[in-house]
Amino acid sequence: MRILVTGAAGFIAGYLVEDLLKHGHAVVGIDNFSKYGKVGKSYDNHPQYRFVQGDAKDAALLTELASDCDQIVACAAIIGGISLFHEYAYDLLAENERILAATFDAAISAFRNKKLKKINVLSSSMVFESTTTYPTPEGEQMRCPPPLSTYGFQKLACEYFAKGAWEQYQLPYTIVRPFNCIGIGEKRALCDKEILSGNVKLAMSHVVPDLVQKVLKGQAPLHILGDGSQIRHYTYGGDLARGIRLCVENDKALNEDFNLSTPASTTVLELARLIWKKIRGNEPFRFVSDPPFQYDVQKRVPDVTKARKVLGFEATTSLEDALDEIIPWIQQQIEARGI
Repeated sequence: MRILVTGAAGFIAGYLVEDLLKHGHAVVGIDNFSKYGKVGKSYDNHPQYRFVQGDAKDAALLTELASDCDQIVACAAIIGGISLFHEYAYDLLAENERILAATFDAAISAFRNKKLKKINVLSSSMVFESTTTYPTPEGEQMRCPPPLSTYGFQKLACEYFAKGAWEQYQLPYTIVRPFNCIGIGEKRALCDKEILSGNVKLAMSHVVPDLVQKVLKGQAPLHILGDGSQIRHYTYGGDLARGIRLCVENDKALNEDFNLSTPASTTVLELARLIWKKIRGNEPFRFVSDPPFQYDVQKRVPDVTKARKVLGFEATTSLEDALDEIIPWIQQQIEARGI
């Protein structure tokens, strides 16, 4: 298949493009480098990869690119850590809606011209921001109260775009909800504002890179947001890429939605202790709690049964193994001033 990936220079898309190429697909990637600046990827010169530098809000350009593709994976979005939810509450909503509308306009055009078969939309676990049902199954986003953050609300809108395009134009879709992607390749965004946690500037307020850099920089006691009881499911980017590819390839994914996640729950405090031990060994662990951000959801626990039964997908990379890859990479980024 030939697959158009929007936001191809992004974090999750970096893992996805590599996985798609590895499994024999041709990929067309588009990105405007607005988040990190120009970045190089290991697959840039792959014979089955074509990269186009352009804006995902450019519906005409996307329509041209989609016209020769079998599927779209819509990854492009303004996205970042929890601090971004506050700093760019309007832009997250407005810009991401513009990106989404252009992407769906292109997909509908390509589908009506008999080439495109499906659009795959990256949603987010934040659609479940207001749920009280754990583990949270697919479909709960239609039953629980709507998200409180503009980011979560906009991600829910992504799913309604897919629903509306199917109802009006019969454009097939798959909705993908990654949970807490971790891995390498994520750097400080160009739009970042200075937010200090103790004596260390946060890197997008994503908990894993932030905690790792603080421990590497010698912060003690370690500053964490809130009391550390927040529960997350830290899912390795390579596993998520495989899950998204299975959504692309599997006919059973047609017009379905999937939670893609590790089944393992980890509190922020457990994560902090693990990172501390990996970097500082047996040095006594000490921490202090900083006030949490408003939209620091206390609990994100997905039900992963559907993805396992329908797609045969399971996240197999442990948090410990992922950290063994992430910690050296962040050390290199600190030295290169990328974080």
